[in-house]
Amino acid sequence: MPVDGLAQRVRGQMTPPAAVAASAVVIHGKAPPVSLAMPAYNCERYIAQAIESLLSQSYGDFEFVISDNASTDGTESICRHYAALDRRVRYVRRSENVGGPGNFRYVFSLCTGGYHKWSTADDHWHPEFLKEAVAVLQARPDVVLCYPRTRLIDAAGEKIEDYADDLALEQESARERWRALYRLIGLCNAHLGLLRREAMLKTRLIAGHPASDVDFLGEMALQGKFCVLPEIRFYRRYHPASSSWSRHDSSHQQAYYAPQASKRIGLDRWRRLSFRFGMLARGPLGVADRLVLAGDLLHQMRWDRAELVQELKGRFLPR
Repeated sequence: MPVDGLAQRVRGQMTPPAAVAASAVVIHGKAPPVSLAMPAYNCERYIAQAIESLLSQSYGDFEFVISDNASTDGTESICRHYAALDRRVRYVRRSENVGGPGNFRYVFSLCTGGYHKWSTADDHWHPEFLKEAVAVLQARPDVVLCYPRTRLIDAAGEKIEDYADDLALEQESARERWRALYRLIGLCNAHLGLLRREAMLKTRLIAGHPASDVDFLGEMALQGKFCVLPEIRFYRRYHPASSSWSRHDSSHQQAYYAPQASKRIGLDRWRRLSFRFGMLARGPLGVADRLVLAGDLLHQMRWDRAELVQELKGRFLPR
């Protein structure tokens, strides 16, 4: 069914608010091994399909937490509908928009599963993904992240292309996994795979600077290996409201990362570099490996020196 038709069908079947409130709490005899966490904001057109793709997974032992970032469209009513239908679903609504990264961190804090999956509200998943990913993490304690191959789709759900982002980081050395990640990564999809919560707790999660999802993967690469499933299981949607749209539009990015800020923070390259130096200081690395990777960052600074100087001028010199 087209995404617009699915959203309209769901809105036409809404449960009365009193019934929703009584059944929106997930109750389990024991904590489920998997947590699904969906940060959501103004996504009424797509969120029904996103939710249904997770509820229809062949592996069903999970909790499903949706954190609504103060949406102003029909997102809330759609989410409450599913919370009323399925006891695994818990809907939480924030009183103000804390930005995309803040909502990722918040919904993580509400989850308990040993395996964690963030899932965006405008994408959808093949029904076998969780089953396959859980099997990998159960069989391989050296793997901290398992994710599938990706198909890019447009606003209507039509295929754009199959995207080969082969981040199979199987190196034994944390240093070499870190280097390979930053050398190979293009679109950032892997953070939406299935991850070990214990490894995630050793990171800063999704921070507040641009490309912080990539740097989260950098921190995870220091913690362990990445495994890529061989089949397409992730359908990533490109549309004008998505965070990855208009990457060079500062107002679009500001609305995603820091909507409450009175003015643009800026210094994006400096903030990324600062975070990466901190990552190396915090990570499970020996002294020699820290020095080698810090040298890589210093080389990158030299390569980007013109842009770094321009950022400082734009921030501190009078206009």
